Amino acid sequence: MADDLTLDPPGGEEPGRIIDETLDEALSKRYLAYALSTITSRALPDVRDGLKPVHRRVLYAMRELNLDPDSAFKKCARVVGDVMGRFHPHGDSAIYDALVRLAQDFTVRYPLIDGQGNFGNIDGDNPAAMRYTESRLTRAAEALLDGIDEDAVDFRPTYDGLDKEPVVLPAAFPNLLANGAAGIAVGMATSIPPHNAAELIDASLLLIEKPDATVDDLLEHVPGPDFPTGGLLIEPKASIREAYATGRGGFRVRARWETEDLGRGQWRVIVTEIPYQVQKAKLIQGLADLIEQKKAPLLGDVRDESAETVRIVLEPKSRTVEPAVLMESLFKLSELETRIPLNMNVLDAHQIPRVMSLKEALQSWLDHQRVVLQRRSRFRLEKIAARLEVLSGLMIVYLNLDEVIRIIRTEDEPKPKLIERFELSETQAESILNTRLRQLRKLEEMELRREETALKKEQSALKKLLASAAEQWAKIADQLRAAREAFGPASKWGARRSTLTDAPAAPEIDIEAFIVREPITVVLSEKGWIRALKGHTEDISSLKFKEGDAAAFVVKAETTDKIIAFAADGRAFTLGADKLPGGRGMGEPIRLMIELDEGAAIIELFALKPGAKRLLASRDGYGFIVSEDELVATKRAGKQVLNVADSEALVCVQVAGDHVATIGENRKILVFPRDELPEMPRGKGVKLQSFKDGGLADAVTFAATDGLTWLDGSGRTRTIPEWRDYLGKRAGAGLVAPRGFARSGRFRGE
Repeated sequence: MADDLTLDPPGGEEPGRIIDETLDEALSKRYLAYALSTITSRALPDVRDGLKPVHRRVLYAMRELNLDPDSAFKKCARVVGDVMGRFHPHGDSAIYDALVRLAQDFTVRYPLIDGQGNFGNIDGDNPAAMRYTESRLTRAAEALLDGIDEDAVDFRPTYDGLDKEPVVLPAAFPNLLANGAAGIAVGMATSIPPHNAAELIDASLLLIEKPDATVDDLLEHVPGPDFPTGGLLIEPKASIREAYATGRGGFRVRARWETEDLGRGQWRVIVTEIPYQVQKAKLIQGLADLIEQKKAPLLGDVRDESAETVRIVLEPKSRTVEPAVLMESLFKLSELETRIPLNMNVLDAHQIPRVMSLKEALQSWLDHQRVVLQRRSRFRLEKIAARLEVLSGLMIVYLNLDEVIRIIRTEDEPKPKLIERFELSETQAESILNTRLRQLRKLEEMELRREETALKKEQSALKKLLASAAEQWAKIADQLRAAREAFGPASKWGARRSTLTDAPAAPEIDIEAFIVREPITVVLSEKGWIRALKGHTEDISSLKFKEGDAAAFVVKAETTDKIIAFAADGRAFTLGADKLPGGRGMGEPIRLMIELDEGAAIIELFALKPGAKRLLASRDGYGFIVSEDELVATKRAGKQVLNVADSEALVCVQVAGDHVATIGENRKILVFPRDELPEMPRGKGVKLQSFKDGGLADAVTFAATDGLTWLDGSGRTRTIPEWRDYLGKRAGAGLVAPRGFARSGRFRGE
C-alpha cells in the first residue's frame, strides 16, 4: 500500500505525477508569483483611480451598503465585515486601517470617508475600535464611483467567485495625485504626496487643449504638492521640476510659524502648522529631549496649547536671540523640517508597474476618462435603443387599445397572439403585458411622440460623440470644469494649504556661543560605553561599570569642547561634548554615535585643542605629524586620516618636544629629531623605524632638555639618562632598550 502513496503537485497537476524541477527554479517561480501578487494586489496604486485594491474594495462595499453622503452612518465593523466576507479575504485590522486612513483629514487631502467617532488625531493617537466608530462616503468618494453602474469599468469575480468587484473605479478627479499614496512592494516602492485637485484639473485641461505641453507648462498650474497639514514648501524650483519630469525626487517642508510679541522685548514663537505625516506628540517630545540633552541651546521651553488647531509654543532661552535664528537651529535639529519623497511608481492601465512623470500620470488618467466616457455613452445608447423599441410597441397599444384589450381578455396565451397580430418583438409584447390598466390612460400620443423625439435626439448626439475624438475631449473638458467647481478654492477643501516659498538665507549661528561652558570628565570604558561626568573628577574608583568592563580613557574637558576619538583603522571621529550622555547611568555605546567598524578599537580619546599637533603611527612603523584641526570629522562615518592598509593604527599622541622616540616589538629604541618627520593632513606617512621581526610597539615625542622618560607598572616616571646613545637617523634599526625598561615594551606604561 505504501507504494501507492503519491504527492499531488500544486496547480491542478494530474495526481501521481512527479515534477522534475530544481529547488532554485521552484523557489524562483513561487517567489516571483508572490512578488507579482504583492506589487499588483497590495502595495502599488492604479494610475487611473489612485487606489490600492483594499481601498477600492472598501469604497465599493460602502456603496453597495448604500452609505452615500446623504445616508445615515453605519458601524465600521459592519463595513469591515462586509469587505472581508465579500471582497478582501485578509485580516480585519488591515481593512480597518485602510478605512481609517481614508477618513483622516490630516492624512489625505480629500477624505473619501466621512467618519463619526474617534478616528485618531495628528498627535499619533490610535483610532477607537471599529465597533465604536461609524462611517459613510463623502462627495469626493461619490465622484470616484460615479457611473460605475453604467458599464464604465470592467468587473472581475471576487476571490470566491460568488460576487463581482470593479477592476478600477471611474474616478471623476485625479485621485492618485490629489490624495497621494505610499507603499512598499517586493523590490520596489511608491511615495506620492498629496496635491491640490483644482490645480491638477487645470493642468489636465491644459493637456486636453495642448497635448504636447511640457513639464514647465504643467508647473504653471501644479507648482508643487499641497499637504493637508499645510506648511511651507521650500524646495528649489529646479528640484521640483526635476522631480516631476522624472517621477523621482523629494520636497522639503517646514512648519509654519509666527512670532508673538509679549511686550517689553519679550517674545515667543507659535508654530501653527507642522510638516505632513509628522506626529505632533512625537515632535514635541523630540524638542523636549533636545532641551534635556542640551542639544538645542537656543530653546528654553516647549509646550502644546493645541485645541482644534495646532498651537505649539516655543520659548527662547535668551530674548537677545532673533526668532529666525532660533527657528533655523530647530529646523536642523528636529522634525519641524522634513523631506517628503516622491517616487511615482504606479500600475499603468495594463497593470505593469513603472515610474511615471507628472505628465504621464495626468495623461493616463485622462485616457481613462475617455474610456469611461465611451463606455458610458455606449451603455446609454443601448438603454435608449431598448426604450425606443418599447415606445414603438406602446404606440401600437395606443392606436389599437380595444383590440389589445380583447386579445388579452379572450386568449389563454395573449403574448404570441399580440406578436402575430401586430408584428411585435418579444420585448414589446412583454412590455405591453406588463403595463397596468391605470397606466393606459397615460398613453397619450403626444407624450409618447415627445419622449421618442427626445430619445432620438440624445441618441444622435451620443453617436456623434462616439464618432469624434474632438467631441469626446470637449465633453471631458466640460466634466472637468464642473469637477473644478466642486474642488475649487470656494469649496470646503479647495483652497491651497501649503505655501511655496524660497528657503530664507540661513543666518550665521554660532551654536557654541550659546552652550553653557561647564567642566566635565569624559569616561570611555573598555567595551565602548561613553558618558560625561559633571566637573573634573580626579578619582573614578567609585564609578560603576557593566560586569567585566572598566575605564579605558578618562578625559578632562568642557561642554564647549569637541571630543576626538581616534580608531585603530586610522579614522578620526568627532563628538560634541555637550551631546554626550550624563554620568548617572552606565552611559551609551559609542557605536550608536559614530559608525565604528566592529573590528576597530578606539586607541585614543582627547579634547580637541586648536593648533595642537599629534604624532600618528601604524604598527608597520610608518607615521607623520598632523594638526588636531585636521582630525575634526563632520560625519558619523568619521574621517580617514592615517592610511593603514594591512596594518593598524597604534599611536596618536600629542606632540611636545623636538625629538621622537620609537620602540619596536623587538625592544629596540630609536631616537631622531622631530624635524625629520613631515607634517601632513592625511596619508600613510614615512618610515619611522626598521624592523627585521615584528613591528612598532610605541612612539612618543619629548624635549631634549627634559630627557626621555617612561612609566613603570606602578605609574611612576622613570628616566633614560643615556638617551643620546639611541640617537640616529629616522628609519634606522635602533638599539636594545636598557636593562630594567618596562616589561610592556612601551614608553607609556602597561
